[in-house]
Amino acid sequence: MEKIIQCENITHYYGKKLIYEHLSFDVSKGKILGLLGKNGTGKTTIINILTGYLKPREGVCRIFGEDMAHLSPATKSRIGLLLEGHIQHSYFNVQQIEKYYSRFFPSWKREAYYELLKKLQVTPTQKISTMSCGQRSQVALGLLFAQDPDLLILDDFSMGLDPGYRRLFVEYLREYISAENKTVFLTSHIIQDMELLIDDCIILDYGKILLHEPTSYIMDQFRRFNFQSDKEPMTDNPLWHTEKIGDHWETYSFAPTDEVVRTLKRNGADIHNLTETKLSLEDAFIGLTGKY
Repeated sequence: MEKIIQCENITHYYGKKLIYEHLSFDVSKGKILGLLGKNGTGKTTIINILTGYLKPREGVCRIFGEDMAHLSPATKSRIGLLLEGHIQHSYFNVQQIEKYYSRFFPSWKREAYYELLKKLQVTPTQKISTMSCGQRSQVALGLLFAQDPDLLILDDFSMGLDPGYRRLFVEYLREYISAENKTVFLTSHIIQDMELLIDDCIILDYGKILLHEPTSYIMDQFRRFNFQSDKEPMTDNPLWHTEKIGDHWETYSFAPTDEVVRTLKRNGADIHNLTETKLSLEDAFIGLTGKY
């Protein structure tokens, strides 16, 4: 399958602070990949490296086979980029901003822009600066659709949106991507939205990739186990983040229940009242990265 994004051995520092070391991943054509991580793990930094705004200390990223530091104008026109804050040039009105952006993209589809904006109940002469955050986000999404990019890179796409606008955003993205065979690389702090949208998931830890798996695998296989024990068990492979919560213990694992029980007993637990819970993607993220 064609690789739209390829990152190989990315190492990056801010001053003396290590952000990544030998980070490698790729994104195949037609996939929606979500990048999850706690604050400070470098989600926006990866996007800035992908788009050529930052040069890593070591390694290379390629988009459509081209080095991100030397993207041709033709390749840049195939990328739709949405950064935090959603939209610039807020002094334009609805019509003016569409005309402005249309000059930069040869395959511009203005009908895609206006079709989405019908839902906003705004006039063509309304200024962007007078719109709510949710309305601005839909203008930004409409501009991306009109651009008709092959790759969408979306940084914290749901920031500041109420539940209705977030759901609209997700539904339109999913419909657009599936109909047009587009590829998407995105981040969001609202993991419930990611659960509805992404095919594959990268979870960043500090300095490295903790996990890169299909979202369906994480949600089908990763479980939380609650149990009582008078003895403190050790966290050991294949367990994640074993800790005491009130009068019981909890741990997480991709392993089947019998293997979890054997591991806990081997590590000193005397298990009582074991329960197993299927998780949302947000709960799985906490189980994999820890609460703090």
